[in-house]
Amino acid sequence: MTPIALTIAGSDPSGGAGLQADLKTFHRFGVYGEAVVTLITVQNTLCVSRVECLAADLVVEQIRAVLKDIRPHAAKTGALGNRAIVEAVAETARDFDFPLVVDPVLISKHGAPLLAEDARAALIERLIPRATLLTPNLHEAAALAGFPVRDPDQMRRAAEAIAKLGAQAVLVKGGHLETGATDVLFFGGRFYEFPAPRIVTRHTHGTGCTYSAAIAACLARGLALPEAVGAAKQFITEAIRTNPGLGGGAGPVNHHAPVAPAE
Repeated sequence: MTPIALTIAGSDPSGGAGLQADLKTFHRFGVYGEAVVTLITVQNTLCVSRVECLAADLVVEQIRAVLKDIRPHAAKTGALGNRAIVEAVAETARDFDFPLVVDPVLISKHGAPLLAEDARAALIERLIPRATLLTPNLHEAAALAGFPVRDPDQMRRAAEAIAKLGAQAVLVKGGHLETGATDVLFFGGRFYEFPAPRIVTRHTHGTGCTYSAAIAACLARGLALPEAVGAAKQFITEAIRTNPGLGGGAGPVNHHAPVAPAE
């Protein structure tokens, strides 16, 4: 059986983030990729200058077309843009009988808002309860948990607190920690840690998209959640370390990085 994964996300014309990064990642993991577009951006490695959301009904029609014909084995969400799209995706996700990874994208690498303020309540109330896994970074975890998240202890507290919003599992990513880059997963009532060294580089565009896409790809391949996170963590760490150095700003990671053999 060919593993299939779906991304529901925004478009990055420079190819480093969004659905372009997701599709590259799916392909690298040997997974057939499908993509539902939620919004269009005008961006490169230097800035995001424009964001235009698609109509929510058009997003839903794309998802339903995929589900009707080539049903995925796992899916992920990225930038959703506004409340109407969040609510529409959450409603459609009622019909998902496969894992859903929710990357709660609030802002771009350049600081441009990718989720309207009034959409955050819909994200918390409607979409997060549908998530198999939620993957906030430190900033997003703090926004969702309601307290600062700056160290591993606070990451564990935040993961457990955010899980009470309804997600089956929460992965708090430590890429912005001052020392190291340890991620904390709360799943099944226990914590798992995924350590990695801090890599000093400005070329980290699309890391969150790529990481969550790698997890979704591994879930589509049938890996259990902790193993999927572990394989994806190895991939994203190597993708950052071997980045191609493209662009004049925050360049993309290496989507050709090696993938650990399937277990």
